[in-house]
Amino acid sequence: MAWFKKDPLTAGKDTRVRMPEGLWVKCEDCKEILSQPELTQNLNVCPRCQHHFRLGARARLDSLVDPGSFEEWDAAIRSLDPLEFKDQKSYVDRLRAARKATGMEEALLSGTARIGGHPASLSAMEFGFMGGSMGSAVGEKVTRAIERALATRIPFIAVTCSGGARMQESVLSLMQMIKTSAALGRLARAGLPYISILTDPTTGGVTASYAMLGDIQIAEPKALIGFAGPRVIQDTIRQELPAGFQRSEFLLEHGFVDMIVERKNLRPVLIQLLGYFADAAAEPAHP
Repeated sequence: MAWFKKDPLTAGKDTRVRMPEGLWVKCEDCKEILSQPELTQNLNVCPRCQHHFRLGARARLDSLVDPGSFEEWDAAIRSLDPLEFKDQKSYVDRLRAARKATGMEEALLSGTARIGGHPASLSAMEFGFMGGSMGSAVGEKVTRAIERALATRIPFIAVTCSGGARMQESVLSLMQMIKTSAALGRLARAGLPYISILTDPTTGGVTASYAMLGDIQIAEPKALIGFAGPRVIQDTIRQELPAGFQRSEFLLEHGFVDMIVERKNLRPVLIQLLGYFADAAAEPAHP
């Protein structure tokens, strides 16, 4: 026996309330359900446990530079497919999908800006573009950003978030490790500062090259930073790894990074460091 009357207007229809997609996010650390607007306002940091979600390249630079001061350079540089590489998909198709998903031509955004009034050349990696992998175009853009710092005598700041070298470009990708490192060598010989900001994850060929060559190495909390992944290392040496291995805190304890800075404090810390460099550059040379 029915205890209610069916509404003839809704009979046979799905009347469940549907929430808009992307409105809620589950924190990977504390498992709390967070509203996406609240998370975005908090720079993609969980307000409950301070877990740092990944932040896109454009949002990253927006959080660091003076409003309206960023000028993008080399936006048209993009990877080609010289090896005509194909696995489950062709490299061309993967690039096309990454460009559509991120709205970027490549996995790195670079340009010049001011931070607290101080000029700087910057680059920031976009993990959403093929895992922030470094191919020929990314290496070229990093190198040009360093050379721009050299030409205009301003500091260089790099934000890394990468799975490493881009396998679809094989040795052409590995060559970028040498090229970016050599450019940083010229920057160092010119006495210009390089600040490296390591975020989760910074791995592979990016770690083995320009990411770890900063005059000052800054890491976000609990970021995974290393060359090979911990499971690969553990399977190779057949030993248990120390607790927290390859996380920012472990690297700080062992001298691989200089400081761990929460995302909300990165801009003030950069302003302080750039101010120090500017003051040091302005001091007269001692005879």
